[in-house]
Amino acid sequence: MIFDVDRKTVERWFNSWELDGANSLPIASGRGVKTRLKGFEEVIKQQVELHNQNIKNILSFLKEEHNIIVCKRILRNCLKDAWL
Repeated sequence: MIFDVDRKTVERWFNSWELDGANSLPIASGRGVKTRLKGFEEVIKQQVELHNQNIKNILSFLKEEHNIIVCKRILRNCLKDAWL
């Protein structure tokens, strides 16, 4: 198998192609893992101001106060999205 997917998945791909052609190729919005930080953007912005952008302190705050455990990369991505 090239794609390592089930036969039904391939059938669904072909059916989508027959209905929508090339428009069926883009990945639909809303797919993928949702971040645990959704809804905490303002809290994180406040923590960035308080801790002078020290990510370790922000991670500790999220873990202690909100029981949210994320890695530095996830927090950085959230910060990029919040300021764009």
